[in-house]
Amino acid sequence: MSQSILTTRMMEALAAGRKALIPFLPGGFPDKERFFDELAALDAGGADIIEIGVPFSDPVADGPVVEQASLDCLLNGTCLSWLLYELEKRKGQYRAGLVLMGYYNPFLQYGLEQLAEDAAAAGVSGFIVPDVPLEESGPLRAALDAHNLDLIPLVGLNTSEERLAAYAKDARGYVYFVSVLGTTGMRESLPTEIKERLTAVRRLFKVPVALGFGIKAPEQLTAFGDLVDGVVFGSALIAHIKAGGTAAEFMLRWRS
Repeated sequence: MSQSILTTRMMEALAAGRKALIPFLPGGFPDKERFFDELAALDAGGADIIEIGVPFSDPVADGPVVEQASLDCLLNGTCLSWLLYELEKRKGQYRAGLVLMGYYNPFLQYGLEQLAEDAAAAGVSGFIVPDVPLEESGPLRAALDAHNLDLIPLVGLNTSEERLAAYAKDARGYVYFVSVLGTTGMRESLPTEIKERLTAVRRLFKVPVALGFGIKAPEQLTAFGDLVDGVVFGSALIAHIKAGGTAAEFMLRWRS
């Protein structure tokens, strides 16, 4: 396989002397029309990768901000097929790599082979599926591999070194390090043991490392130095838009 677009985008950011910026926005948020305006604004505002949430009725890893936004999107008629259809119409318009982040049930119901084919046609470069453990990821990984799509591993504070090594073996794109035990959402501070675990991740993985969950400001990254290549932010962005702001405004705080 050729080098992942997602890896390339992160390495380009590092070469420019900064961390890769990876905003998360639920598909169809704040409404189905404005979503694509905000997606374009994130891209134009310097996002290197954009994680697009696929709304689901039982988002077990999501905190209250993301969960409510996801449920609102479902009520407004957002679904996986709509999202892929609309993305395909806009294929080639975004510099940022696009990642679909969602739970396994909608993907399985869609059909894994069809999902991979349609995602590739829509310009998607990878997937994050929080509720699929490594041992059960074979069918999904095979379907994605057939279309050169990345399955991004999620690891965290409680992931053993043995398990990290198992994830690292087939990792493509980047590895998403979950900074807290629990659901998504903004935190005033992050656990002190993150640096120790990130050191192990850095040693075992050959792909770039992104830090997510609980991140709301650039200053939170200072303590991690070169252990982190990119940062994922979602709840803070969603809250900013719900308060009347725009994605373009939000990106300014991360580029200054």
